[in-house]
Amino acid sequence: MKPDPLKALVTGITGQDGSYLTELLLAKGYEVHGLVRRSSTMERSRLKHLYADEQINNKQLFLHYADLDDPTTIRRVISKVQPTEFYHLAGQSHVGLSFDIPESTCDTTAIGTLRIMEILRDQPHPPRFMHASSREIFGTPTVSPQDENTPVNPNSPYGCAKTFATQMTKIYREAHGLFFCNAICYNHESPRRGENFVTRKVTLAAARIKSGQQKSVSLGDLDAARDWGYAKDYVEAMWLMLQQDTAGDYVLATGVSHTIKDLLETAFAHVGLNWQDHVEIDSRFKRPADAHELLGNPAKAEQTLNWKRSVDFQQLVHLMVEADLHTLDANS
Repeated sequence: MKPDPLKALVTGITGQDGSYLTELLLAKGYEVHGLVRRSSTMERSRLKHLYADEQINNKQLFLHYADLDDPTTIRRVISKVQPTEFYHLAGQSHVGLSFDIPESTCDTTAIGTLRIMEILRDQPHPPRFMHASSREIFGTPTVSPQDENTPVNPNSPYGCAKTFATQMTKIYREAHGLFFCNAICYNHESPRRGENFVTRKVTLAAARIKSGQQKSVSLGDLDAARDWGYAKDYVEAMWLMLQQDTAGDYVLATGVSHTIKDLLETAFAHVGLNWQDHVEIDSRFKRPADAHELLGNPAKAEQTLNWKRSVDFQQLVHLMVEADLHTLDANS
């Protein structure tokens, strides 16, 4: 008798992390179900290569319409699919934007996560659950680098919402005995990163300026530092978390910090340009409160999950610039 396939349900499946995670799960033989918001456009470019494949679409990969503020529909999908693993990646994920839309940020990122956990708790066989948390829960940290035991201290609406969701995930694990985990993710980038995030904004600008399609790029605080890793590596760690004997929380980071100046230097030098000739400072891009000294300690993930990263900072920036150059060339 053929065994039932492992079933994964993924929120945020059309995003950067969701698309990489979907590819990983499909390669491992999973049946993958994704929750997607109904919108006026059907454009899902990060998944296009998958649902265009007749051997995958509606055979191994299934998309369901649902919103995080619609628990009835989510409950219906979960009851129908009966997933063995649940990866919760969805939510308003732009930190700067959360200052402009704090209510909707908290409703989707905090309460939306709670709604899902309540539904999962009621299932006869609750799936293993992974919540994509964020370095922003540490906000202005008291120690550096941060690990799983560092006190939370958010300084943005997004960070506050993620802190709520992270703490509730832990409470559900401890109070209800559920296999619920937090992936405390530091910045993770890729060619699939949205263009409103600074890494993609810089790599795309370098590619466009090199190809003569753009002359300059406007940025905020060039001294802001981040712990930047590769999204494809981070989703592998998320999967590994749900394969353990015991549920837990893990910091996913590189342990190395770089400034936006470092990002500019690396990206523009790769195409033979001097970034200082093409960057303009715009105070509109400076956040009301920025996260300081956010540097992750990934020791637990490396030791417990045997997690290894595949690229360093320079290699990551180079592959992003090359991908943008390729796309520009293909569209010209």
